[in-house]
Amino acid sequence: MAISVSKTRAPDFASLNRGYNAVFSEDGLTLGLVVPIEAYPNTAVPTMQQHIERVQQAEALGFSAVWLRDVPFNVPSFGDAGQMFDPFVYLGALATTTEQIALGVSSIILPLRHPAHVAKAAASADVLSDGRILLGIASGDRFQEYPALDVNFELRGARFREAYTYIRSMADSMPQIDSAYGQVGGGMDLLPKPTNGRLPLLVTGSSQQSPEWIAAHADGWMTYPRPALAQARLIEGYRRNVAEHCEYGKPVMEPLYIDLVEDAGATPTPIHLGLRLGVDGLRDYLESRQAIGVNHVALNLRFNQQDIEQTLDTLANEILPHFNNRKSQ
Repeated sequence: MAISVSKTRAPDFASLNRGYNAVFSEDGLTLGLVVPIEAYPNTAVPTMQQHIERVQQAEALGFSAVWLRDVPFNVPSFGDAGQMFDPFVYLGALATTTEQIALGVSSIILPLRHPAHVAKAAASADVLSDGRILLGIASGDRFQEYPALDVNFELRGARFREAYTYIRSMADSMPQIDSAYGQVGGGMDLLPKPTNGRLPLLVTGSSQQSPEWIAAHADGWMTYPRPALAQARLIEGYRRNVAEHCEYGKPVMEPLYIDLVEDAGATPTPIHLGLRLGVDGLRDYLESRQAIGVNHVALNLRFNQQDIEQTLDTLANEILPHFNNRKSQ
């Protein structure tokens, strides 16, 4: 039986920047890729070979976004070093080597960085990319990183909220700030400003916040993949909260690890935070996510066993045409 989410939501999504406007549509689903675009199933550290070329290929094929991660330390228990490069340095590199694809981070660990540095780096990347930055933010869950940076793990929720407010304030001209992160005033300003006056900030998971806080303050919600009925209920609750707190709608996105097999009709089987399946099963899964209100899915090929180039071509030919990718920017 098909599962769909009720249309309890505020009107159309806000217009924030080129990336946000292109990736998120209130009536459709787009697809992105998690960087690095390579398979590294048996090690925490990717090779990063041809990493720029792969992102350029994703752009040429019509994927709407690529997503980086903020992994300060290679923690063995976590088991994944991400793209290794600092996300803001890498965003700068991608901003100058791509032209259309949205550049997202999922997500910056706010309690581990000073929000002035986050605000300046993110706005710089947004300007350099002509408005293509999507900034995911999170409170973090790798507790080993907190003592390494002399940050209290138990206070990460409160620090997250203070950092969020600080970053929002930095988009103003001559902001006045008095927070645990410091005081700003006396005619000081932080430059550059985001291209459209506001950085899109998307909260990952709960980030130690209430559903009501996320609906009221975030520009979108990144949530983890779940069975369809559970996901539909959570999205319906999120839409209801957004409608109560905002004058406009807000998107939902989720990541999905896939191992795309050659047999198009292969029965989907679970893998870590995702599925091993053929293109028919993937298309069905994505259509079911679209039906319950997911607006974007970021595919992660870390566990993919087929050749990556072949997989990208298959996705471009068999999956992308069915969804609302690369809207007008």
